[in-house]
Amino acid sequence: MPRRDPDAVVIGSGPNGLVAAATLAKRGLSVLVVEANPRRPGGALGSEEATLPGFVHDVGASFFPFARWSPAFRHLELERHVELAHAPIESCHPAPDGSVACITRDPAREHAFGSARDHEAWRRLAAFHAAIEPRLYPALLEPFPSFGALLRLGLPALLRLGALFSRSGRSLARSLFETEAARRVVPGLALHADVGPDDPFGAPVGYVLALGATTGGYPVAVGGAQRFSDALVRVLESYGGRVRLGARVTNVLVERGAAIGVRLAGGDEIRARMVLADTGAPSLLLDLLPEAEVPGRLRAAMRRFQHGFGTFKVDWALGGEVPWRAEEAARSAVVHAGDSLDDLSRFTREVRAGRAPEHPYLVIGQQSLCDPSRAPEGQATLWAYTHVPSTLPGGWEALRESYADTIEARIEGLAPGFRSRIRARRVVTPDDLFRMDENLVGGDIGGGSAAWNKQLLFRPAFPWFRYRMPVRGVYLCSSYAHPGGGVHGMCGYNAARIAARDAGLA
Repeated sequence: MPRRDPDAVVIGSGPNGLVAAATLAKRGLSVLVVEANPRRPGGALGSEEATLPGFVHDVGASFFPFARWSPAFRHLELERHVELAHAPIESCHPAPDGSVACITRDPAREHAFGSARDHEAWRRLAAFHAAIEPRLYPALLEPFPSFGALLRLGLPALLRLGALFSRSGRSLARSLFETEAARRVVPGLALHADVGPDDPFGAPVGYVLALGATTGGYPVAVGGAQRFSDALVRVLESYGGRVRLGARVTNVLVERGAAIGVRLAGGDEIRARMVLADTGAPSLLLDLLPEAEVPGRLRAAMRRFQHGFGTFKVDWALGGEVPWRAEEAARSAVVHAGDSLDDLSRFTREVRAGRAPEHPYLVIGQQSLCDPSRAPEGQATLWAYTHVPSTLPGGWEALRESYADTIEARIEGLAPGFRSRIRARRVVTPDDLFRMDENLVGGDIGGGSAAWNKQLLFRPAFPWFRYRMPVRGVYLCSSYAHPGGGVHGMCGYNAARIAARDAGLA
């Protein structure tokens, strides 16, 4: 039987690529996802036994604060296909001085948040967010500009958000809270990306991650993050779409200014009337598309493309749970290690100066606390990352083990006895992340900088901010497009809807 070429080819099977593919397949198109990895779909969204048998570690993204409210996942009814689990506390922010602040999905409940005054200020802010969240997220996530969604927020909410979002993280924290414990929470969460406490207009990133945790929380996928990717594949296949592993795209085929398919390594060609790229924007525009088809100023912009910080990650197999000094940390899905606003600012300056921070800010994930299936009975997994320069003089390989020791010492300071429970570890440098997934250039896990001037109509470059690329029928559907990083699927969902509209399927 002759091979039937698909209507659409999606390059890459990360969550955005799979969402784009499933969205198109649900509209009746035949869709093929081509993935370079020969072993599994999902890109950085996967899991494996990376340390010892029986210990399941997430290789990249691990917590899914957007899972329940993302319009993309709701459209695909993803919750029917993946089981999510929570810890009693979503996020804990301890410091060596014994102070602590916590985020739960019930902000009215008594828990540590600096002081009674700060707890009440946090409760009021969380109530405001919960009231506007169903209207806020479409405004933030739909294709820019989303004037209709913004208007649905109403003038009072818009004015209050404007006052919150126009600040730096430090300014917002100091205006809201009196204690250092409370003040470090929102700016600390912004450092999931490359946004420091003193960056202009830096408050929105921390706000979304902090206040989103009061509603959706930080759940994990039971069985490992690979289950999340596998669920998206099942949704795609339920609509007739397919994933082909071990298929590396070398070129997008173009005739008369329009895409006609892709060429794979080895020479195989797949014809299609549209191509959606879950790839880095520079990779698509500088490598996959013919040079003559991309305007010179766009190529120049891609050569100057600003990536986010690099990432250094460690996975541990532990002989028991982490012996945290703060009892709240022992019940928290994620623990954030940042001592103060000044500590977070120092960390940011060191990374931007090209130095490996001596006292790193850490995001620490306790997946087996939420999902005991991740480790043998009585034992535990742990996952932590920090941001670092993408490159160092002499390379990261020379510092691989010593910097992992620095991270362990940081945790030991908050959890005396931690090191005695380590059975094995895996160290992942920025170079390792890029080898694992070529979208993670220099260990950038966010698809480019999250700075305010790299968002909205500047993502990935003006005026190509609405997913359509210079070649007709080619769309950027990765986190390099609006609304950027995070496992929400909206880059793929938005791109697929625009591609469907262009094909007359809206």
